[in-house]
Amino acid sequence: MKQGKGSPPRVYIETFGCQMNDYDSARMLRLLAADGYEAAAQPNEADVIIINTCSVRDKAEQKALSRIGRLKKLRKHNPDLKYVLAGCLAQRRGRALLHQMPYLHLVLGTAAVDRLQQHLQALDRGTRTIVDIEMEDEGAGVCRDFGDIVPGKGSPVAAFTTVMKGCDNYCAYCIVPYVRGHERSRAPAEILREVGLLVANGVREITLLGQNVNSYGQTLEPPLDFTELLQRVHEIDGLRRIRFTTSHPKDLSDRLIAAFAELPKLAGHIHLPVQSGSNRVLARMGRGYTIEQYLQQVQQLRQTRPEIAITSDILVGFPGESDEDFQQTLDLIESVRYSNTFSFRYSVRPGTMAAGFDDDVPEKEKINRLMILQERQRDITFELHRALIGRTVDVLVEREQTDADKPRWSGKSGCYREVHFAGDGIHIGDVVTVKVVEAFASSLRGTATG
Repeated sequence: MKQGKGSPPRVYIETFGCQMNDYDSARMLRLLAADGYEAAAQPNEADVIIINTCSVRDKAEQKALSRIGRLKKLRKHNPDLKYVLAGCLAQRRGRALLHQMPYLHLVLGTAAVDRLQQHLQALDRGTRTIVDIEMEDEGAGVCRDFGDIVPGKGSPVAAFTTVMKGCDNYCAYCIVPYVRGHERSRAPAEILREVGLLVANGVREITLLGQNVNSYGQTLEPPLDFTELLQRVHEIDGLRRIRFTTSHPKDLSDRLIAAFAELPKLAGHIHLPVQSGSNRVLARMGRGYTIEQYLQQVQQLRQTRPEIAITSDILVGFPGESDEDFQQTLDLIESVRYSNTFSFRYSVRPGTMAAGFDDDVPEKEKINRLMILQERQRDITFELHRALIGRTVDVLVEREQTDADKPRWSGKSGCYREVHFAGDGIHIGDVVTVKVVEAFASSLRGTATG
């Protein structure tokens, strides 16, 4: 509904995709707050609706387009309502989106977040439509300061900080380099300043974000590797836990692996996307490592931090993937025993190298393989959770539960497992030792012991 005269404008943001998009959405909200906007809880309460999109898979694109299509009817009740399509889909398709969706006012690319305010101001002055898909600092190799602090999604004590943008790997199936640009690292002084501000505002856990954090700092002058950045972040007083994502296996160094033993604040979890268990498929994907090299890294990680949890991304049905290739992927998850995997079936991404391949795995077979993989991974995750019964885990308290059927407190262990637990004298932001008494497929339950 349209706000009353004199009321502050309201913005509703809905996010699809990865943590980088969560970060960008939170930044957009903070930037607009500086212009007097308030967050709307529902789209029908908003003067501006922003759909922040993902383009990694066709399904994610279609969901975002369908969602904003359903929201266009709200213009009937608020003729001044403005629609913004942001993120990777906006970057990829640009002006073509205006022809498909003429009710859009602003198409905002991945590098244009800082220009959101000025574009909305231009629309308020009568500009009809704007398309901004210019890549900032393209080729410069350095991200400029983002200039604000951004809380994490759903937690007042856990937050994200972007350390770099873009990707230079150009895996055959992946559209990220085309919609996020070349790798550009953020100056370490600005990262440390932002983390310090977050901690001063009550944040106790920080996740450092990048498409491939393992190559952080190569574009800086002088160069600085990611392990040294972790060491500097580790020194910030008041910070209790550090995470990072994502790591590309081809760039995972011995030095970074050693950091899991040397830095107590570094959480015992790493997201290390393997994508396939077949060397033949990995080579066709252009991943730059073999399964033997990947398993050596897993072994090193577990020797360095025995309790470390490893998660991964897996893509099934890539062009040319045979039954044998898929079986090798199943064998891999049995061998590694991931704490969790994020698995998807392959879909063609226009402009990528694989778009020129013959997509020879039938859709029905892709769906079947995905179901088999996900079912086995659920069993493995549940088995790992049951093995924790009777043991203790350290949990960062993130929220107080409102569901009467659940224990009072909730948070994540260092190994990135959701834990619900009971206890007295506890506050959000505490790190509490919890004894696990019950296990479920997606979480643990326990009792605080100290």
